[in-house]
Formats: sequence, C-alpha cells, structure tokens
Amino acid sequence: MFEFLDEIRDSVAQVAREGGFSEKAIYSLQLAADEAASNIIEHAYEGVSDGTLDLFCEMRDNEIVIILRDTGRPFDPTGVKEPNLSADLADRQVGGLGIYLMRKLMDSVHYETNPGTGNLLIMTKRRD
Repeated sequence: MFEFLDEIRDSVAQVAREGGFSEKAIYSLQLAADEAASNIIEHAYEGVSDGTLDLFCEMRDNEIVIILRDTGRPFDPTGVKEPNLSADLADRQVGGLGIYLMRKLMDSVHYETNPGTGNLLIMTKRRD
C-alpha cells in the first residue's frame, strides 16, 4: 500500500493549491497526510495485504479538511506521549514522532473509530 503515498500527496497538494495555500503550507499538509497514511498502513494494516485506505480532501471555506478512513486495527492517538526531542537518539522512545508532526503541522487532528464503519482520522488546517 505504500506505493499509493505519492497519489495521496498529489491529491492533497492539488486541493490545497486550488484553495490558495502557499507552497510551504502545501509541503506541510503533504507531510502530515503522508505521516498519517504511513501510520495506517504500517500499524492498522500490519500483516494485512488487502486493506483499504480512503482519502477525502476538500476545502471548506478557508480551511482544508483531510480525512483518511480505514478498516484496520483501531488506534487511540491520545495515548501517545509527546516525544522528548531533546533526548539523545539512543534514549528516545520508539514511535510517536508521526503523530507529533501531524499535531504540529495541522490546526486539529481528530480520530474516531466505529466497529461498523472503521477508523476516521480528520485533520484540518486554516489558510493563512
């Protein structure tokens, strides 16, 4: 599924560009979407070869909304502690950097899971 990351980045960039975001902001949006999709592929679908990942990306007024939906294993990002970026690399905890980046790059990151419909990750960012 990692082969679809380019398509996800391209789709986010197209919507953001049409929505008036700067190239610098578009890069940040792409990075956040890439981290989110990579986490879903790596963790929610670990050991699964036929998982699905749906991307919905649109402008709502002056805000871009990026929604990723999957039916993999649920995950609660609120339980992930913020990484200690000042610690030596050898002493840092494994994981959590992707979620940290998403939270820093986006205005809001919301996750919900429903046994019937799957997992939703909703990220928003206002245009400057």
